[in-house]
Amino acid sequence: MTDAAIRPFVRREAEGETLWFLSSLVTVKADGAATGGRVTVVEFVNPPGFAPPVHRHLAEDEMFYVISGAAEFRCAGEVFPVGPGDFVLLPAGLAHTFLVGADEPLRTLQITAPAGFERFAAEVGAPAREPRLPDPGPVDPAALGHAAARHGIELLGPPPTH
Repeated sequence: MTDAAIRPFVRREAEGETLWFLSSLVTVKADGAATGGRVTVVEFVNPPGFAPPVHRHLAEDEMFYVISGAAEFRCAGEVFPVGPGDFVLLPAGLAHTFLVGADEPLRTLQITAPAGFERFAAEVGAPAREPRLPDPGPVDPAALGHAAARHGIELLGPPPTH
């Protein structure tokens, strides 16, 4: 896609492809097709106590802007408690995870560069159209591992717990 083909747009609060991904609600705000492959932006709503497996992205930097809620991000041996208004950078190649606080959901904008995360989420997730279909439940760990490998993500360990 050339720069001339990239067009400005606005996605309103309730707009964007919505799906369930690892028991979290994901709304795609900008995908690779809209950004010339440069970046993906998704809104995440993670349930209280949620944590993804320890993993690393081989090619993508992953960033989070916290809208509401609290979490503890863990990356490269460091622990970062975060809350509303905080920004987190998780560089490509570094093992990381996060643990959502027990009291409320964590709502973030997740930005990955270059784009591609949306394809992984769509492969592993399930549509959550309006009215929202319910969370389909846990993903088979073997299927998750295979999909992650196809999208340049290495799963390194189980999710942390409180």
